[in-house]
Amino acid sequence: MKLKAILSIVAVLLIAGLIYGCLQMRKGRGKEAKGEKPVESKSSVEPGANGEAVVSLDEKTQKLIGLETRVLLATNLAPEVKCYGRVLDSSSLIGLLSNAAAGRAALEASRKDYERVKTLFDRGENASARSLEAAEAAMKRDQIALRAAQAQITAAWGRAIADQPDLAAFVQSLTALQLVLIRLDLPAGEARAVMPVGGRLALPGTGQAIPAQFLGPAPTTDPQIQGQGFVLVFTNTSARLAPGLAITGFLQWTGEPLAGVVVPEAAVVRTAERIWVYLQSGPTHFTRREINEEHPVEAGWFVTSGVRPNERVVTTGAQTLLSEERKTEIKATD
Repeated sequence: MKLKAILSIVAVLLIAGLIYGCLQMRKGRGKEAKGEKPVESKSSVEPGANGEAVVSLDEKTQKLIGLETRVLLATNLAPEVKCYGRVLDSSSLIGLLSNAAAGRAALEASRKDYERVKTLFDRGENASARSLEAAEAAMKRDQIALRAAQAQITAAWGRAIADQPDLAAFVQSLTALQLVLIRLDLPAGEARAVMPVGGRLALPGTGQAIPAQFLGPAPTTDPQIQGQGFVLVFTNTSARLAPGLAITGFLQWTGEPLAGVVVPEAAVVRTAERIWVYLQSGPTHFTRREINEEHPVEAGWFVTSGVRPNERVVTTGAQTLLSEERKTEIKATD
């Protein structure tokens, strides 16, 4: 009798447990069904006074993403013109220098022979007038050959290279790629009456522009560009520039400097094949502004328009702000 009572109690408890479990499952499914509905949230992007998008982030979110800003300072840059060119192949210069060295050695030998024969002739010793004339002719022939070899260097590479104080050591540095020669050409119709005072090279893949030493005008005109050409030398340490590599550069002249600001590379975001920065327009508001990339510098980009001195630019977190804009655009097209 007691056993039957116990079994009845157990059965009642099992049934109650099953009923409770079913009720909990039904409640969970109801919550899941509610969760599938899109959650409506207030957008953090709103239109600005001029129609530009303004991203709004509260201070808590700014700290969460590590957002940082920096005040843009006014600075100047020497007036310059953007040019295109290439790294020159100096192998032909090596051959011309070898010819000049051979001519110099030949002249040294014939000069010594002429001086020896002349000394013997002046003393009345075993030297005839004919042998003296032959020695002098050989010396003059070698002088002409050396001048021709030197003229070939000047014609092919320009006086700035031909007149290097130690041309042999200079060419050795070119052979080892410790130095490279760069040719930059002004756009057609951009001729200048005076020579540049310096230049900068935009190193491929870095977005930086490094100073290069201006040597002189190029001795020939590029048949494709048809503009003034100039030769610079670059110390090839930070990047292994190889002959034939296409280069973008900037030739600098004396004159009124350009006024602008330097935007750090970390502040730049790229989208739609253009570059932008975010400016802080209020404690929690950030506006995207397009800038140009005409003047890369070592610290970033020298910018003359789009941003102004004393504006505060986002240096950390700009990509997050762009992503926030993109999320709003995606929701708008759904």
